Amino acid sequence: MTKSLSLGTALALLLATTSIAAPLVYIPVGNAGKIEVVDAATGTIINEFGGLEAVHGLAGTPDGALLIAGSYAEREPGVAAVPKPDGVTEEDHAAHHMAADPNAENPAEMVSTVSILRTDTGELVRTVDVPGAVHHVTTSPDGRFAAVTQPAYDAVSVIDLQTYEVTTIQTDALPNYMVFSADSQSLYVSNAGEDTISVIGTTHWMVQSKIATGTTPEHMVLSADGRMLYVNNNDDGSVSAIALATGAMVDTFAIGERLHGLDITSDGAALLVAERDGDNVARVDLASGVVSKQAMGPSPYHMTTIAGTDLAYVSSSDEAVMKIINQDDLSLVGKIEIGDVGHQMVVGQ
Repeated sequence: MTKSLSLGTALALLLATTSIAAPLVYIPVGNAGKIEVVDAATGTIINEFGGLEAVHGLAGTPDGALLIAGSYAEREPGVAAVPKPDGVTEEDHAAHHMAADPNAENPAEMVSTVSILRTDTGELVRTVDVPGAVHHVTTSPDGRFAAVTQPAYDAVSVIDLQTYEVTTIQTDALPNYMVFSADSQSLYVSNAGEDTISVIGTTHWMVQSKIATGTTPEHMVLSADGRMLYVNNNDDGSVSAIALATGAMVDTFAIGERLHGLDITSDGAALLVAERDGDNVARVDLASGVVSKQAMGPSPYHMTTIAGTDLAYVSSSDEAVMKIINQDDLSLVGKIEIGDVGHQMVVGQ
């Protein structure tokens, strides 16, 4: 954990220009089975939520109250889930656990557990089983639904956060990442195995159309106004801009080698991209299309910008370190030791 005065001072200076309180950053550390909670004002770990086997995908509800944590660990339906988190009684754990019905018609060969946690304490609120391992997670802007990708089943599952009912929808091959539209009426799913994005209507949970992309689309982010969808075409090293009103690819930004993480700056003016195989972080100015880069090896991986600040977090697929960078010039501000590789992060107040 980095606690140096120089890091704290640098972060304080970057945050001093905004009236927004410094957020918390929730970092899933899959191999360690926990979520690290970081105070963005100081760059220090202030809490951790344990008992989460192979946690990889993570999303938060819009009200900031809950985390939705997906697991990459699979088991047979009806078999006990991961050990209960600390502080939860066996009775409560059993009551909250919703195991798959082994007598159901066409049961899934394997299932994994989605854990729903309180952001303030890490307390387990509910667990929900879904078919196959979960890769990434997202929540709808209206707070009603959480969705998870299941690449091994070419499907996504949607969890109703009021009833905890699960709806599973088939997509194209290897669904990877998801983004809800700003009005929560559509769910966009990148299909890395088919070079497409599935457009799913949230009224009946059916695929309504497909959008062509570059090679192996994965991470995505919406523009600040919700009209454009940006998608990393990982294997061809580019980012495509898709106009959601028409489904047309209106621009492509060449970055370089194989990509991974993607996010948009706090002011909505630029994209930040992890060029995993090039050991760089790239910044794409959306007005001019100009791409600038900064060395950030080894293997920059997941990326998230910290809303209301000039900061962004970048994990590494090869190191147990989270790097803190400046969104504008990509300079390194600090590092946080997190124990293992960090995955899909959540930013919340």
